[in-house]
Order: sequence, then C-alpha cells, then structure tokens
Amino acid sequence: MKTYSYGKQHITDEDIQSVVEVLKSPYLTCGPKVSKFEQAICDYTGAKYCVTVNSATSGLHIAMLAAGVGVGDEVITTPITFLASANCARYCGADVKFADIEKDTANIDPEEIKKHLSAKTKALVPVHFAGQSCDMERIAKIAKENNLIVVEDAAHAIGSEYKGSKVGSCKYSDMTVFSFHPVKTITTAEGGAVTTNDEALYKKLLAYRSHGMHHTQDWKYDMIELGFNYRMTDVQAALGISQMKKLAQFKKRRREIVDFYNKNLGLPHLIEREFSDACFHLYPVLVEEREAFYHNARKVGLNLQVHYIPVHTQPYYQTQGYKWGDYPNAEEYYNHCISLPLYPDLTDEDLQEIVKRIKEIL
Repeated sequence: MKTYSYGKQHITDEDIQSVVEVLKSPYLTCGPKVSKFEQAICDYTGAKYCVTVNSATSGLHIAMLAAGVGVGDEVITTPITFLASANCARYCGADVKFADIEKDTANIDPEEIKKHLSAKTKALVPVHFAGQSCDMERIAKIAKENNLIVVEDAAHAIGSEYKGSKVGSCKYSDMTVFSFHPVKTITTAEGGAVTTNDEALYKKLLAYRSHGMHHTQDWKYDMIELGFNYRMTDVQAALGISQMKKLAQFKKRRREIVDFYNKNLGLPHLIEREFSDACFHLYPVLVEEREAFYHNARKVGLNLQVHYIPVHTQPYYQTQGYKWGDYPNAEEYYNHCISLPLYPDLTDEDLQEIVKRIKEIL
C-alpha cells in the first residue's frame, strides 16, 4: 500500500546537479551562491534586501534583534503557529502576548491584536497560516498608529500574494521571514531568509547573522553587537536557486490539489479571502473525533499532521501565565484540525486514492 505524508520536498536532477557543482567548486560556504540566492528572492518578491540564514527560526531571532526587541518589551503573535513565532521574542528577553485567530482562516485577527496592545508593545508578528496572507493592510495601520515594528512570519507563504503584492515585498511590514524546510514550497534542506526595504535593518541583519561582525577593510572587522553563526552555506543556496525556478509550477500544482480537495471531499476547511492569492503550504480540514481520525488515517497509509497545538498551551508558556481557555477560537480550531497531503509530487490518481481512503474512515 502506497503511503502519503502531509508534506514532502520535490527534488529534480537539476537540483541535484546544482548541489554537485558547488561541491566541486572552491566555495562550500560564504561564497557567491548565497548572494545569488538572496538576489533571486529580491527579484521575486520585490524587496530591496535579503539576508539568508540557516533556518526561519534564526531569521525570526535576528529580525527581533534588528528591531531592537528586548527586556521589558512585548511582542504580539498568534497562538496557531509553530513555536518559533513566539520563542523569537523570548530569546531577546521580551514577553509574548497572543491574539486570537479568525475562525474561517486561522490567521491572526487584527481586531484581537488591538485588545492586547499596551505601552510595552514593541512588535507584531503576524503569521501567514497555511500560505494565505494575513490582512496586512489592517495590521500595518495598527502598527503605524502605535509606532510598532511588523515582522511577517511567512514561513508558509513563499509564492503567496496579498492585494497584488508578493508576500516578502515588505510593502506592509518592516521585515518578512521565510522558511525553506523540506516540507515548505521550496527547500534548501534547512534554511530561511529575511527580506526588508530598510537599509539600516539590512545591515543589522547581516551583522547578527555572522557573530555581530562589521567588516571594515581587508581582513579587519569590528564586533559591535553580540551576534550568532546563522549563515547559510553555498550548498544550500545552490539548491535554493534551482528550486526558485520551479516556484511558479509548485504554486500552480498546490492550488490544483486544494481545488480538488474542495470539490471532492466536502469536509469543512479554511476559506481564502478575496485579497489573497495563496501559494498553499497546508490543507487543514476540520473533523469530529480528530484523534480517532488521525490514528485511523495512519492505518490506511495517510501520515497526517496537526498544525498546530496552540502555543499558549505549551508547558513553558503556561509558566508565563497562559492557560487553556485564553483563546477560544484557536483552541476550537486545534480540537478539530488535521492537515491532508499537499505537495507537487501527488498525481491526480494519488488524490483520488487519498480521497477514497479518507471517505472510508469518516
């Protein structure tokens, strides 16, 4: 029996050859492929600057540092996300506040953000869940009115658009962070990137990525702030360059799969807003008796996943004063959500088989 997971990378011979060429070159890291990949991301998104890193988590961390987030500050994000969206603020000593989600998109609700603003609020981290952009114009308005930094967590959303602008253009934000983990739309095995249009932020991101070093001349450099080794290798960047060439076809196929599920499954699912042109990373559906569904799906070769356990319910964040019941929309969504297979390698025959198996266990 053929098995299916919720996500999977798509690697071609062209991708493999691009990596082999780097392995045969003088530069395995800190070489020309990194800057070429960064330029490819800028060319695609329309952002002025891009800094690649070894993971999206690292990207979120240095974005917080570049934004000046620190002890005594508060950062607002969503509870329906991966841990890194909140942890990045804690790395800097800031407190995390959560804002509940929209029921029909699972994205952060701008009206809920307003409820958690305080004199300590420094930054907002909206997360483009499953690939659909948050309502960034509304979020940007809140930020402007309250003098806040906006860092888009676009780990799910390379290739997506909002009101005709590419996610990552930073039209409505100060910085945007992408992920290139294998289950994401494009991959560098592990890796991430931060885009911005602000030269001052760009220079800070570069320094924080590499030990806080600011190069002066020749071999000389000054370490001004405490930075980290978050650099991406040329091996990873070469894979990223090759993958970027396929982003349009990846987006097209992912939308075809989503359309197929919408037409043939009949299960409750998230909606897409009129302002969105999403490159879908996930296809979550809502089911009753989710735990039984999860285990029954595994028995028929469907290795599905739950995205996500609300961050505020994690034991660590409970020590920060959070508890079940704090964010009812997020918790209700979590109690029923499960992500179905969504990746370009799925054929039409695969999709028919997946739908058949799901209907058998409902």
